[in-house]
Amino acid sequence: MLISSDKPDSSTNGYSHYDFIPSTKEKSHKNGFSHPVKNGSIPTYAQVQTPPKELKEEFEETPYLIVLTIYLCYAVLMVFGYLRDFMRKSGLEKNFMAKELNREVSTLDIHVDLEKQVAEFLGVEDSIIIGMGFATNSTTIPSLVSKGCLIFSDELNHASLVLGCRLSGAKIRVFKHNNMKDLEKQIQSAIIEGQPRSHRPWKKIIIIVEGIYSMEGTIVNLPALIDLKKKYKCYLYVDEAHSIGAIGPRGRGVVDYFGCDPNDVDILMGTFSKSFGAAGGYIAGSRNTIDHIRVYCYNFMYATSMSAVVAKQIYTSMQIVMGKDGTNEGLKRINQLQRNTHYFRQKLKQKGFIIYGNEDSPVVPLMLFFPSKIAAFVRHLLKHGIATVGVGFPATSLTTARARFCISAAHTKEMLDEALSVVETAGRLIMVDYSRKPRSQENVIY
Repeated sequence: MLISSDKPDSSTNGYSHYDFIPSTKEKSHKNGFSHPVKNGSIPTYAQVQTPPKELKEEFEETPYLIVLTIYLCYAVLMVFGYLRDFMRKSGLEKNFMAKELNREVSTLDIHVDLEKQVAEFLGVEDSIIIGMGFATNSTTIPSLVSKGCLIFSDELNHASLVLGCRLSGAKIRVFKHNNMKDLEKQIQSAIIEGQPRSHRPWKKIIIIVEGIYSMEGTIVNLPALIDLKKKYKCYLYVDEAHSIGAIGPRGRGVVDYFGCDPNDVDILMGTFSKSFGAAGGYIAGSRNTIDHIRVYCYNFMYATSMSAVVAKQIYTSMQIVMGKDGTNEGLKRINQLQRNTHYFRQKLKQKGFIIYGNEDSPVVPLMLFFPSKIAAFVRHLLKHGIATVGVGFPATSLTTARARFCISAAHTKEMLDEALSVVETAGRLIMVDYSRKPRSQENVIY
């Protein structure tokens, strides 16, 4: 017997197919995929949207009495500020607390004193100090040049100089290392052609070099650079990170080494992490230039100041170099460094190594050439208590890997002889004594 059903034959799961067809009287909603919204479908965001929540905010004006009190307090503090400034200028009070001086955070009297001493040491009008050596270059250059200016940069300049040039937005042209003929040719071409497309004159042309190149040990040809600068009305920026306190009769860098006038160099830059055993850097030059940098240099304006302890360390070290401590210890150390440098370089050459750089440069690169020999050489020296720096690509070209020695005035002849013996053994072991020049057997005078 068949069981009858009241539902039509076309039903499925209790629903008729007619239930899925919207009536002509009822408007169908779309869910974003061209399908009608009907029973069993997921409602769209527009269908479940809740009414906007009412925001309740309150505001009440500051009472007049409180406003008056605040302004009176500021007036009293301003009067005391003038009194404090008068006492400090007259020497009745010494500042050991932080203060604002064109800087975001904390300037002390020791910072001001150090800036004055740096300017005196270098023989220029003014200077500023910055807490980080790398940032001294990378943040100062953008404050000096911008779009429409031209930078001539030595091809072996330090990464901090390269970064500063790129951040400035100025046009950069690279000249051959320490090659004054190539530089002059490029300056002439730049002056004749002017800026790209418009051919307008350049707003500024600045030459950026190092005093002693950190990976080559070469000393910049400063007299020739000064002549070019004067001839073509350019500006000159000299990075003395490795030369300040290391060369020159008074240890005052490459300017002192050549006996040039420091006022012929527009910007003198240096760091305190080498000769002064501290951290940070300085920018020195004319008062107008330094005042400009105080306002526009990001690191000077927005970074925290150098630690007071570090500033005092630099101040004391510089006084020793200048002879202000009442002794000739500074001059003795400068002469000792010169003797150590000449002795170490001559001995390495006698042992058959290829050494780059100037004879007076305390940066001594020993050429390894093969990148694979860097680790072997450095590890052998470290195993025998000698610390050195292995340098390869990208700090150098792929085929000019090297080990870099930095000579100090604290080294004695005995220390240098011991290091030379270990270096000679390592050189023979990994075969890096490449020099084909005749090996002199003359006694090197210390």
